[in-house]
Amino acid sequence: MRFDIPHERPRHTEHEQTPLRPGPLAEIREQLEARAKENRWPARSPRYEHPSPAERPHQTKIRAQLPDRHLDRRQSRTGLPLQTLELALRTEEQKVLTNIARFRVIATRDLAETVYGNRTARMERDLTFLRQKGLIEVNTVNMRRDGRGGRVQRLEVATLTKAGRQLVREMSGLPEGQKLYAGLVKPREVEHDSQIYRAYLKEAERIEQAGGKNLRIELDFELKSKVQKAIYAERKVAPGRDLTEIKQQVAERFDLPFVDKSIQIPDARIEYDLDQSSGFGHQDIEVLTAAYRPAHLRHKAQSGFHVYASSADRATLSAKIEHDHHLLERILEL
Repeated sequence: MRFDIPHERPRHTEHEQTPLRPGPLAEIREQLEARAKENRWPARSPRYEHPSPAERPHQTKIRAQLPDRHLDRRQSRTGLPLQTLELALRTEEQKVLTNIARFRVIATRDLAETVYGNRTARMERDLTFLRQKGLIEVNTVNMRRDGRGGRVQRLEVATLTKAGRQLVREMSGLPEGQKLYAGLVKPREVEHDSQIYRAYLKEAERIEQAGGKNLRIELDFELKSKVQKAIYAERKVAPGRDLTEIKQQVAERFDLPFVDKSIQIPDARIEYDLDQSSGFGHQDIEVLTAAYRPAHLRHKAQSGFHVYASSADRATLSAKIEHDHHLLERILEL
């Protein structure tokens, strides 16, 4: 007599995945995988891994104490051991370090244009040298898509390491009180943050033509920190006081606009000195992107900030505020 015994269904190993049938679950998984690829941490640019030797004329020797993880644990303020290092840096390399320190992140294409006069090969050699010395990092990040189709474009950016920031401090030459930054944060906002540098250059030219000197840059990180500390201090003194009243007082203290019961904080504030009779002044700048909502755009326009947008973002924003022509006229092109 014959018995038909069903075969046991093979078990999947821990590395295998049961394929999903076509349907909502499969679509959700595809969306999650695509989103994970877009939001992954930026990759290091391979162009700066193994440089070829190059001559380095017009060098300036700089002697500084920098953190070094490979030396004995002589503690510094950074918590890392110190080494005394003497570097021979070219003028362009010093400009690269100081600019990145002030803005945290700058696109390498902007460095090539503004520091090297579009001499890309020389810039790449210098960035390779600075990266070998552990002073900078060069990474590539995904650019924003804002609902557009097609391939994801990549943007190459440079940031300082902690050792690079320490070197910039030792080099001095920057205005007193200028905050310096290191490291890459919030990869999804890197493209927007890198555009602040271009907006600053346009505003700095206008300020200097009007007689402004000794320009200093203050990013929104620092402004937000000051505002939050001030609000906290006022609430601690008078817990029962109306929060809106406190915010308005703090906004006036820092000369920030107060719109719809909210303190408007720019992407960056440029402070500068004038002649002795005028003292000093400042100008706030904001970089707009296609992700801004119309209400947000109106708030920024009412704040009196000098607002900038790239040509692509400006075209998208124009469609959003087509009925508010006065808003569009205020958006300057990067």
